[in-house]
Amino acid sequence: MADGSAAPDGAPLDGLTEAELGALICRATDELSGRGTREGFAELLRIVAYVGQQVGHAARLVAQSNSWSQVAEISGTSRQAAWERWRST
Repeated sequence: MADGSAAPDGAPLDGLTEAELGALICRATDELSGRGTREGFAELLRIVAYVGQQVGHAARLVAQSNSWSQVAEISGTSRQAAWERWRST
């Protein structure tokens, strides 16, 4: 989707905290949904699919460096459910 190197204003994204990145994503999502356009809706659908893929990727990275129990705790589910949902690409 994006190269992840900089925000639209040119600021590097890797300097932002996880909370700041989340807030930026929420602001962009609010802007797209608030426009009420066909294009904005289409972008939101594309983003939802992309985020779903990236959530799985993040879950596997957390499991690899910690455990599936950590993934389960963060996601509010059982270890088995987390593993079944996100174990493969």
